[in-house]
Amino acid sequence: MVTEFKPRKPRLCIISYKALSQLIRGVLEEFADRAEIEVVEVVMDNALALGRELERHNRVDVIVSAGANAAILQAALALPVVSIQVSGYDVLQALQKARQTADRVGVVIYQHKIPELEAVKELLRVELTQRPYQTVEDMAECFRELKAEGYRVIIGSSLIVDMAHQAGIGGVLVYSLDSVRAAIAQALQIGQVAVAESARYDRLNAVLQHLHEAVLAVDTHKRIIAINPLMERILGLKPQEAIGAHLPEVAPELSLDAVFERNERDPDAVIQFRHSTFVANCIPIREQGMLTGALVTLQDAHAIQRADTNIRSQPRSRGPGARYRFEQIHGSCSAFQQSRAIAERYARTSTTVLITGESGTGKELFAQAMHNASPRKACPFVALNCAAFPEPLLESELFGYEEGAFTGSRRGGKPGLFETAHTGTVFLDEIGDMPVSLQTRLLRVLQEREVVRLGGVRPIAIDVRVVAATHRPLFELVERGLFRADLYYRLNILHLRLPPLRERREDIRGLALQLLYFCLRRLGCHMPADQAIAPLMPMLLAYHWPGNVRELENVVERFGVYLMQFPSVNEIDYQRFQAEVPELLAVRLAPSGSAPQTLAEMPELSEEGIKKALALARGNKGRAAELLGISRTTLWRKLREVPGELAEA
Repeated sequence: MVTEFKPRKPRLCIISYKALSQLIRGVLEEFADRAEIEVVEVVMDNALALGRELERHNRVDVIVSAGANAAILQAALALPVVSIQVSGYDVLQALQKARQTADRVGVVIYQHKIPELEAVKELLRVELTQRPYQTVEDMAECFRELKAEGYRVIIGSSLIVDMAHQAGIGGVLVYSLDSVRAAIAQALQIGQVAVAESARYDRLNAVLQHLHEAVLAVDTHKRIIAINPLMERILGLKPQEAIGAHLPEVAPELSLDAVFERNERDPDAVIQFRHSTFVANCIPIREQGMLTGALVTLQDAHAIQRADTNIRSQPRSRGPGARYRFEQIHGSCSAFQQSRAIAERYARTSTTVLITGESGTGKELFAQAMHNASPRKACPFVALNCAAFPEPLLESELFGYEEGAFTGSRRGGKPGLFETAHTGTVFLDEIGDMPVSLQTRLLRVLQEREVVRLGGVRPIAIDVRVVAATHRPLFELVERGLFRADLYYRLNILHLRLPPLRERREDIRGLALQLLYFCLRRLGCHMPADQAIAPLMPMLLAYHWPGNVRELENVVERFGVYLMQFPSVNEIDYQRFQAEVPELLAVRLAPSGSAPQTLAEMPELSEEGIKKALALARGNKGRAAELLGISRTTLWRKLREVPGELAEA
């Protein structure tokens, strides 16, 4: 059975003195069932010390006081302070009572005279003088002066009345029961709001206690209203000190300027606090659109780094990792359509496939599409670039390792890619760059369909389909002894050649247009893609694209970003863009009606053509070979055939 929640009563503290305290106690019974009320008798400096103590320990919701006490407390505390107000009727009553003692009446009042009293004294035909005071010493001086001037009765607060009696002068309290009731009723309303706020803070605090990161909440005065134990430990606060503490005093490093001055989040700020590094997040708390406070979280920066390392070192997901399908790979030329038809046919089998093609022709896209069109499509697809790892790391990535296999090995060992891809597909990119020493182990995996982890002895059976890819001439590597012949024949059971972009010229227009369309949409640019790219199309069609589709993507992306500075197609400066893409300027455009001609398509590679390619590549022979559309080996052979300076380039 769930017990109905009942909010606590508001807690009021009335700070008064002697005569006023007696008056207050006469009405407390009226509010006993609606509030917890405590009356404390102190004045001025002592009242301020008490108020600060009550605020620091969050012991009350509202303070009620009068006169000098109320003014001092209101100026110094963030806690609500209700002042007992003196009405005109209260003053008239006090004057009537004072006239019963004497015709001359002194009024001792805090800080400022009351202008209305000057009119009243004429009406009541009473001699009246007002004496303002700031301190207790001022008050005593007022009494000495009034007594010396022959005044026998004084109107004022409870402290004034008490001091008048001590001085042998009559004293009349200016406050009435009605003014006391009104002040307590006002404090009760404020207290009920404070109780509701406190209940909300308690709920917030209950949530914070169960969070695993350090959290606190502050109000608009930047005072802590909720905090969890972890944040208390970081800030060095005791639980009883935390609530109500002023955050800028406790932790000046935690700036809340973004929240309270700009009303916006301040995410992921790195701060140094007490010799530790934290990531701080400051978030505005809004209620009905109004800023009511801020939430601050702290996370240990080193813990975040460790978690990131742990996440990245976890075994790869065993879920499918192939994103592309055949319907997402576009091309209409006959060479491309033939390659796609072959790939779709291969997809229906589990036989090993070797994909060959220049860099950037989409070898991994085809590997993923074959996986997604195969009976293994619901199983893992795991890819590895053999050229991206040094030999020792490549071996452990492929075959896994047992615990203790080498210094720094993970406790419990780690499965390799073949184990991770069990029942699915392993894609080995750049297989031509695999060290010969590892080729033997790979051959055994392909033959025996089992793998032995590094440092292990137990063979683990695997069921994987292997798709390998390379841009290198594998058969030439076999002839030169750089690639095992038996592995080559084991990989090359099914062969898929992907044509370079220069053999797919009829696809360039559509690919470029599609790439630019998606690029502009991603950049938020509303330029019409077909009109924008039209003037560049002759050069795009004539260029021989040594980087293939990847290079086309790069050029189109660069063009898309370039277009963002122009408001319309008519204002595009194409000449300046061509200067930013020097490889396009090297294109030899064919006469109208004939096929484009590039250096690679010329019957012979002339000395002039090689010089031009080397100049464009700034002496980089690999890049020059790409520009010429030939292999690096062919370029070296051509350079040796040319006498003189060029041969030494």
